Amino acid sequence: MLQAIDLNQNLPRKVYQRELLRAQLQFRQLAYQLYLQRRSLVVVYEGMDTAGKSSNIKAATERLDPRGYEIYAIGPAQNEEVTHHYLWRFWRCLLPPDKKQILIFNCSWYGRVLSERVEGLYPKSVWRRAYREINEFERQLVEADLIIAKFWLHISPAEQLRRLEARAQTAHKAWKVTSKTWDNHARWELYEEAVEDMLLRTSTVVAPWTIVESDDKRFSRVKTIQTLVKLLTRELDYQPEDMLATSPTAYSEKLSGLFQPPTEEASLTDLPDTPMA
Repeated sequence: MLQAIDLNQNLPRKVYQRELLRAQLQFRQLAYQLYLQRRSLVVVYEGMDTAGKSSNIKAATERLDPRGYEIYAIGPAQNEEVTHHYLWRFWRCLLPPDKKQILIFNCSWYGRVLSERVEGLYPKSVWRRAYREINEFERQLVEADLIIAKFWLHISPAEQLRRLEARAQTAHKAWKVTSKTWDNHARWELYEEAVEDMLLRTSTVVAPWTIVESDDKRFSRVKTIQTLVKLLTRELDYQPEDMLATSPTAYSEKLSGLFQPPTEEASLTDLPDTPMA
């Protein structure tokens, strides 16, 4: 499956800036609809090291009201978490929609069938059982009226190696590259096999996976937000306004400086706002 993914997808910078802004503004309108309709969106980001999960999440949340979303950076279970079933700590993250409408997981419960499988932390019978447990968990979320979006950010081993080397040579990022990072890169084929199984066994009607071509980070960010916009448009039965089309002159004046640091004379807060709770 993964071998068939075209990782040559890319976006020129100007197209990226325009389409990212368009998608972000639509996503913001839909986030407000989540609040009005008392619905919750759960977004799962998974991917190899350096796939761009954090920058993807930053792009998705950049124009949202921070009161309406929560981001969970998931690492290995610790302390009390290890004394419970592995899904227990994720149940605890599920805040009601009157508190947070969007719950974002940077890595998730899929660690049981990815890193924990590859590293041999549990026998085969345990991680194979997890496919059924995860599908049941997500089915219960959907039956409770939550909306689920799951993204696998897919990159090539050559691109990962390039990013790891660049990260190791950058002073403020070098701390992210450890001996375990290089070990994981060397286990690429094992991870790829685990990912293939995960996608085949846990992409369900109620909670399908979206594979995002991520060798080009610009393309990856736009595709994920556009996918969220399409999903919420359908689930909420609400068509967000294309604000770049309805006010092209006003927004075109913003585009040239939109991705530059704001100044006192021209701030991003000058953009027309969508009210949030």
